[in-house]
Amino acid sequence: MALNIKPLSDRVLVEPMAAETQTASGIFIPDTAKEKPQKGIVVAVGNGTKDHNMTVKVGDTVLYGKYAGTDLKFEGKDYLIMREDDILAII
Repeated sequence: MALNIKPLSDRVLVEPMAAETQTASGIFIPDTAKEKPQKGIVVAVGNGTKDHNMTVKVGDTVLYGKYAGTDLKFEGKDYLIMREDDILAII
């Protein structure tokens, strides 16, 4: 299924990974205490600008800041759209 969203300029569309539901020691985390995920998969990339060539590509797993991007719901799925500069690392 092709995604009908094409980010403009130096923006990237990221599908956040699911939040942790259990700690390493086995304690279940309730929905009200879950942290916003900071890891996701790039699903669409803009063309960049004349001063900025894009580094990430579709399919990359990335880390981004806790408050990075704008939440977007499209066809029942949650996404984040952010500038490439908001991405901290490619895993």
